Amino acid sequence: MDNKPGTTSRRDFIGNVAALGAIGTFGAVNLLSSCQSRKKKFVPPVFPERAPDGPVLKAGIIGCGGRGTGAAFNFIDAGPNLQVTVLADLFQDRIDRCRESLKEQRGVEISDENCFTGFDAYKRVMESDVDIILEASVSKFRPKHFEAAVQARKHVFIEKPAGVDPVGVRSVMASGKMAEAAGLCVVAGTQRRHQLDYITTFGMIKNGAIGDLKSANCYWNRTAQPVTRRREGWCDMEAMIRNRANWIWQTGDSIVNLLVHQLDVINWFFEKHPVRATGFGGRHRRQTGDMYDFFSVDFAFDDKRSFHGTTREINGCSNRVEEIIFGTKGYTNCQNKIFDYDDNVIWEYQYPVGDDGTSTGRVAISPYDQEIINLVTAIRNNTPINEAQDLAVSSLVGIMGRESAYTGLDKTWEDMMNSNLELGPKEFRMGPVTDFEAVVPVPGRAP
Repeated sequence: MDNKPGTTSRRDFIGNVAALGAIGTFGAVNLLSSCQSRKKKFVPPVFPERAPDGPVLKAGIIGCGGRGTGAAFNFIDAGPNLQVTVLADLFQDRIDRCRESLKEQRGVEISDENCFTGFDAYKRVMESDVDIILEASVSKFRPKHFEAAVQARKHVFIEKPAGVDPVGVRSVMASGKMAEAAGLCVVAGTQRRHQLDYITTFGMIKNGAIGDLKSANCYWNRTAQPVTRRREGWCDMEAMIRNRANWIWQTGDSIVNLLVHQLDVINWFFEKHPVRATGFGGRHRRQTGDMYDFFSVDFAFDDKRSFHGTTREINGCSNRVEEIIFGTKGYTNCQNKIFDYDDNVIWEYQYPVGDDGTSTGRVAISPYDQEIINLVTAIRNNTPINEAQDLAVSSLVGIMGRESAYTGLDKTWEDMMNSNLELGPKEFRMGPVTDFEAVVPVPGRAP
């Protein structure tokens, strides 16, 4: 989902939240709902429309593809005195496209001496005078980049997933703890926790709108992704990275790369993560790489409640991106509606009204913008926010489900926390890849 920013004032659509006033920018806030009930209610946070003014903050981009370039725009637009000054990517052409877009669309020019390429380019960003790292590179490299950013005492926007294997994700957990101790701000690109309709719905569920939560379903089913065919002059490593959407070691497969959004929502609403996965998947239509086309996984919590998650990337099939949570009194789509079990809508989030007097059907500020606004606000107000653990946990839940599907075995949280699995080549350099063999996982055979 990619909601676009609107122009309607947020006071027109905050609804239930508006009467509560400004209760702080981050975190859960509990207030007495009334003198009569004396009962504590969860009050969703009210996010700022724009980050406050302050001294110049500079950002460096690691990973200048579409998501990295988009994050650069989000940062520049988040508030006053925000600058993107350094770019890093494996490939010069991606830096060139990013520079061109920044110049054409925001009037920002990045000097040649502040653009770096190659596997070590991230180190040059850490050595620069930037205050914030916007990390949107190949997911395999994210844990190393995050660790370097924390060691360099940089605030971080870290894209999803946290990593592609248990070793990498546990590294993010450790680096996140170091960031917390250092007072650094970390915001994750899972988006929904910065999306006002989701946040308001969470508040309704937290306050008992559907009773006790019992189970859930979540989906990220979409069309097949494009294949980038090898071109003349590309070495093995470049050919693999250019075709990153089809390699497990770069994306973690679709259950980790895509369903992480839904897994994070389920973890958030249930306020816990599952401890066991029983899943299956397969590969029928994918033309290259070693990833699966689909996954279907049962996830179990430690209290016997459970939920089901699916992903699929095949053309000609039904598409669905959604979370559904069932309670004792009704169910919710987590985003904007609550239903009873006769399928009647008993509550609906009120979106802004457009110039034509009808609902826009989207939040006024997209979560892509809001997450960066919240990051900058936390830095300037000295109210640290740290989402590294939430991102890491949701990513590791996805890996748990993936490994169950790959092996045909039940996998547990303990398995993931003790696993020494590291995906991909052992050496990262442009040239032939001789220490990696592409093998599509087969249940009943894989370790």
